Amino acid sequence: MGFLVPTLSAQQPKLTLQQAVAVALEHSPAQKLAAADMATSEAGFRLSKAPLLPQIQFSENLTRGNDPVYAFGTKLRQQVFQASDFGLNSLNRPSPLGNFTTAFSGRWAAFDSLHTQFQIKRASLLKQGATASSGRTSQEVIYRTVEAYESVLISTREVEVAKHAVETAQALYGQSRTRVDAGLVVESDALSAQVNLAARQQELIQAQGAEQTAWSELEAAVGVALPQGPEGLEQLAEHNFATSVLANEVEQAFKNRSDLKSLALQVSAQQAAVKSAKSEFGPRVDAFGSWQTDRQSFAGSGGSNWMAGAEVRVDLLPIEKRSRLQQERATLLRAQAGEESARSLIRVEVSRAYFGHQSAAKMVEVARDSMTQSAESLRILRNRYDAGLVPLTDVLRAEDAERQSQSSYWQAVYHNALSYAALRLATGTLNAEQVVNFQ
Repeated sequence: MGFLVPTLSAQQPKLTLQQAVAVALEHSPAQKLAAADMATSEAGFRLSKAPLLPQIQFSENLTRGNDPVYAFGTKLRQQVFQASDFGLNSLNRPSPLGNFTTAFSGRWAAFDSLHTQFQIKRASLLKQGATASSGRTSQEVIYRTVEAYESVLISTREVEVAKHAVETAQALYGQSRTRVDAGLVVESDALSAQVNLAARQQELIQAQGAEQTAWSELEAAVGVALPQGPEGLEQLAEHNFATSVLANEVEQAFKNRSDLKSLALQVSAQQAAVKSAKSEFGPRVDAFGSWQTDRQSFAGSGGSNWMAGAEVRVDLLPIEKRSRLQQERATLLRAQAGEESARSLIRVEVSRAYFGHQSAAKMVEVARDSMTQSAESLRILRNRYDAGLVPLTDVLRAEDAERQSQSSYWQAVYHNALSYAALRLATGTLNAEQVVNFQ
């Protein structure tokens, strides 16, 4: 059943980032794949325990023939053998004989040099590793949702900036046209203002297209179609995010990263696989038994017999087992190298995310000051233009600078939020409850 958001009204709350993350964790295809992997590992764990149980088979057979050995043995099993059956003619050329056989047989590995126990341990560790991998998948889904949600918010802000720029350009064009009609400025001022208006309108169209694209990406991230549009989300706002020193962030990553835990569990599982391969060189003891009844007709009476025993097996030429052990050891070396490489990559990833967020936070301060200064500059130049002290080109440049400063500020706010989410993802501490910090 899909996630449905009620039609928004003034009294209804907007779709928050936390709600979007909850939807994504339920409907994202990545989550479904992770759940399938967990189910597979669970089935593998249950399968590893199967050798501990006895194997029991039931069979029902119908045979008929006149093979001398078959006929002789079948009569014995049916317990209908008579003295006349010792005649040479009966032994050499018996009459066709039918036999209904009902049989039960079983085998149980009483001892396999701990091979099964090591296999169970390996499967259990792989199951834990799949669970850890699922946790990392959830964090990646959360990050993609945050990224898509914030992308919609920044695109909406860009549309607002573009609309404001169009309104400003329209007012400036009207003002310049009035001044041209009054003979205060030349026609070129009105033409420049008109060209500026057309450029701002094009930018608005592009911003609206980017907004719709961002909305489609959000729907793809959460895994369902959302009935409302970008106006149904909260607004992009500036936030101050608390971070620790780099060394602490790296330590947090080594402690919390689910994918690193999964790799460590895979190494342990492979160590169990090596021990399992070694155990195959040891002796194996199997117990077995069977019971069957043979009769001339399906519902008739007949004879029954049983047999039980034990078997000890030792492989005197374990060439294949040696090769398997070498393969498992090589796989273990590969898993250990993968874990070590992952730790190095995580350190780099956290460092990159940490300094990226530090830069983004500083950019917000710079962009905020620049926006204030450009707005004041535009106000002064417009007043001077109204007084006929500066040409229109100066006002247009100031208007362009003011628009760019607004766009830069919101881009800085966007990158600040996204870089913080990337840092939390790198440290393995991103979760569904934490995303409330972005709202």
